[in-house]
Amino acid sequence: MRTSRGLIALPAIALAALLLSGCATAVNESSDSGGMPGVGAPEAPVSEESGGDGDLGGATDADDRSVVTTGYLYLTVEQPLEAASDAVALVERIGGRVDARQEYAPRETSVSSDAGGAELVLRIPASRLTATLDDLKQLGEVEELQLSSTDVSREVQDVDARVAALRSSITRLLALQGQADTVDDLIDLESAISDRQAQLESYEAQQRALADQVSLSSITLVLGSPEVAPPDDEPATFLTGLTAGWEALVAFGTVLLVITGALLPWIAALGIVGLIVLLVIRFVIRRRAAAQSAASVASGGDDVD
Repeated sequence: MRTSRGLIALPAIALAALLLSGCATAVNESSDSGGMPGVGAPEAPVSEESGGDGDLGGATDADDRSVVTTGYLYLTVEQPLEAASDAVALVERIGGRVDARQEYAPRETSVSSDAGGAELVLRIPASRLTATLDDLKQLGEVEELQLSSTDVSREVQDVDARVAALRSSITRLLALQGQADTVDDLIDLESAISDRQAQLESYEAQQRALADQVSLSSITLVLGSPEVAPPDDEPATFLTGLTAGWEALVAFGTVLLVITGALLPWIAALGIVGLIVLLVIRFVIRRRAAAQSAASVASGGDDVD
């Protein structure tokens, strides 16, 4: 008798469990969306501490790494302006671009001269960076080369996950928009879609910026003439000392000639003024001497009388 009653109660227990689970699901959906199914927050990207297939905290495959490379290259070339044009043509030929270009015209003074200079910000495809740097080095003598790399794989994956979640959320909200029964529901849906769209555009801008930084490395190329090249750190020898002494003597002689040339007009003018003053003084002295002689002669004649 007890067995038959248990068998009769089993379907009732199963039906009650199904009803309870359905109510719990409805309550959760309603609470997440503020009372409107489907108007919930977009799925958050998988955190770095979570597990599962989408775990970003696990090891990243080498092929999936996103690396931003920046660098600085200083070259000494005979003709910096021509070398700048060659560098631009080289980079554009491989699909790169020039983000900034500044050139300095040749300068020549009585003291020093140089053939000008140039500074370029080159965006080089990351896959061609090493080969392109080797080609750029052929333009002149390498004085300095610096390269730095930053792994932004986690940041790229996070932004991609947020973009995918927002797009999925907007798609669901657009589908619900056609099923809205009241004006309030429609307004809530439009507000939610607008918010999601603004967030999506912001993350898409970040996505494009990261993709540009990863795909195109940034290299600052400075081209200088031999006259302004940084000094070589070579050990001092008798020959280098003699060369340095001769260059110092030539520089001193050049400066001395410049100073002399600048003072020569003043010296000539002062000489002419001094000569005029001297002639005036001599004339005055002679006049006084003649007057005194005449007075002496006159006084002598009076004594004879």
